[in-house]
Amino acid sequence: MTNPIPEQSQTEIEAAAFRKLVNHLREHTEVQNIDLMNLAGFCRNCLSKWYRAEAAERGFELSDPDAREIIYGMPYEEWKTRYQQGPKQDHKA
Repeated sequence: MTNPIPEQSQTEIEAAAFRKLVNHLREHTEVQNIDLMNLAGFCRNCLSKWYRAEAAERGFELSDPDAREIIYGMPYEEWKTRYQQGPKQDHKA
């Protein structure tokens, strides 16, 4: 299949889709990173590392905490305090 979308428009579409993914993950804080890793093979931290790497390739240096804050929408430590759940326990009688 040939892509009929011009490269600039494709980049804009991909960026918009990425923003929707990030916003979706911000809204669904009940989805834990470990769940994402187990099901999809990536998590919010992976997205922040990918973001940071792509920024660096374009000459923009971000710290790991800054990249995570872009993805999480708040400082990572704050997100963990608010939303990160402990390991799920099996409840056996």
